Amino acid sequence: MHLASHKRLVPSMALATSLLLMSGCSTGPTMGENKGVVTGAAGGSSAEGQNSALESCGETLGTLAIEEDTNAPWYYQLRERQLGSTVPVLRMMIQQSNCFVIVERGRSMNSLMRERDLARGEESRAGSNFGKGQMVAADYTMAPSIQFSGKTGGGNAFGVGGTLGMIGALAGSVSRNEASTTLLLLDNRSGVQISASEGSAKNFDFGGFGALFGGGGLGGGGGYSQTPQGKIVVAAFADSYNQMVKALRNYKAQTVKGGLGTGGRLGVQGGDTAASKEIDAKTKPKPVAKPKKKTQ
Repeated sequence: MHLASHKRLVPSMALATSLLLMSGCSTGPTMGENKGVVTGAAGGSSAEGQNSALESCGETLGTLAIEEDTNAPWYYQLRERQLGSTVPVLRMMIQQSNCFVIVERGRSMNSLMRERDLARGEESRAGSNFGKGQMVAADYTMAPSIQFSGKTGGGNAFGVGGTLGMIGALAGSVSRNEASTTLLLLDNRSGVQISASEGSAKNFDFGGFGALFGGGGLGGGGGYSQTPQGKIVVAAFADSYNQMVKALRNYKAQTVKGGLGTGGRLGVQGGDTAASKEIDAKTKPKPVAKPKKKTQ
């Protein structure tokens, strides 16, 4: 083979090899520092196959119910992507951590109450033991939300195009999937917010390169590009929960002088709260002293 022809062939082969490798390439979801997503199982305080990056507690902090706002815009976006409720994965993740005991307050609550109705109607067998006073109260409620989830960017990820030349035309097929999530922890008895945490996750998806070479199965970008949002959302929630657990380990209750809900420290002049009365006392004009009478 002529030397000049050989020199032209080598870059072409390198380009084809790189494209073939990228056709089956997609980075895994990242949780903060590329730690992965929620896996495994939970049984009581025991966990199996859990992500080693998931934070855990040596003792439980109380009972917890999860309340998902199904009327929120982000929930409709999940349904548009054929993604279901976030509650099941959150419940497994929280039980694996052993930080809270989960109590049912979702749709399955209907089944729990139906069994009690059967017992009250004397339809249950003797000894079924569905008497009153056995339901466990939820000390806290956790409210999840998703701020953003979807494909962004599409530019020159990892320097693609600048290095390989011809790939520059395909760089728009490289997209980044991102999600940002928030978890709120509320005290059910007082209504006070105990904790709030934010987490995020992202990955890069090379779906366009798989399509270029007819990919679409497990080895191509197309198969993975159908479900990245779900994996990213789970990773972002895991990151949110890790941040919350770290904060709760050093938890100190917020206190207000005079007690919570008694008016606060931001008083207004003429008000009835303790802080307002303090302001009035400080701003009340001092009585003018009467001049002393001269003695003759």
